[in-house]
Parts: sequence; C-alpha cells; structure tokens
Amino acid sequence: MTTRRKFMAAAALTAAATPIATLLNPASAADPKIQLMFVQSAEDFKADAKTLRLVNVAPQTIYFTDRPVRMAGHITLQDYMKEWTAAAGPDNFSKDPPNATLSVYEAGKKENVLTVVEISKPVIDGKDLVYTYKLLEGTMPKSGGATALFIDWIGPGGGVGVGFHGVGAGRRGVGIR
Repeated sequence: MTTRRKFMAAAALTAAATPIATLLNPASAADPKIQLMFVQSAEDFKADAKTLRLVNVAPQTIYFTDRPVRMAGHITLQDYMKEWTAAAGPDNFSKDPPNATLSVYEAGKKENVLTVVEISKPVIDGKDLVYTYKLLEGTMPKSGGATALFIDWIGPGGGVGVGFHGVGAGRRGVGIR
C-alpha cells in the first residue's frame, strides 16, 4: 500500500471514530473549521402537507466535508439526532434548521424527483425517520421508492455565508441548476 493510501485509510478510520462535536470544535484557532454535510438513505418515502417520512431509514447517517479538510464517515442515527439539541452546542440544527435536497425515485419516471426543503423536528418512529418540512423549491412527491436526503452543513458559520445554506437549487447555494 502506498504512503498516500495508508494516510487516507488512517484518516478515514480517525474520522469515523471521532464524535461530531470534536470535529466541529478544533483544538486551536489555527486548526481549520469543519462544516459537516449529511446524507440519509431510505428504502421508501411518504409525505403529506407537513411531514416527510424516510421509510426504513438506514441506521447510519453519512457525513462528509469539503475543502480545506476533506473527510467522510458515518454516525449512528441516534448520534445524528443529538445534533438537533442544545447539548450539541451553539451550532445545532434546532436553532438553525437546515435546508436539504430530497431525491426520490418514482416508478415510471426517467429521473429522480428533486425537492428542496427546510427540515425540522425529526422523530424516530420505529424504523422510519419523520421530519416536519417547509417546501422551498420543487414539488413534494406523496410517495416513492429509494430515497436520499442530502442535508445542509452544520458547523461554525453555517453554509456559504450568513443566512445561506449550501445544499439546494438555484441561488440558494451549491446544488442543482
């Protein structure tokens, strides 16, 4: 194994074993600030006018970062839920609900349906994860198959600037055009 591959493997193991709070709060001011983005996947999807349901959601939530420090890993759904509380510190989702892009497979459609929402108040219901949502762009499907929810970053400073979030469409930030 090359030195670069060994380094990348060690970094991945370290990232996977590091609590989210530790990643967000560097040891010194000289350390780069990290902004985590999350991905949740589910076998099916259902929605009504107020809630979206990730049916049989994966038990792990994937996280990743962008430059200057690139890392990826996963945390349990229970640990992800902790990021919604004040115990997670000042950079928590309850204080600043994230935007998210929902990608839903619908039978008979050539491409997945993409919808941009603001999510809040997550609740684990058996093997499902239910969010309250506010529609930002697109049309919310009533149901679908395989689903991925790409959740905006959390960390010092939020998304791409004060009041803006990085995941989404059009002028809201990085994402679909």
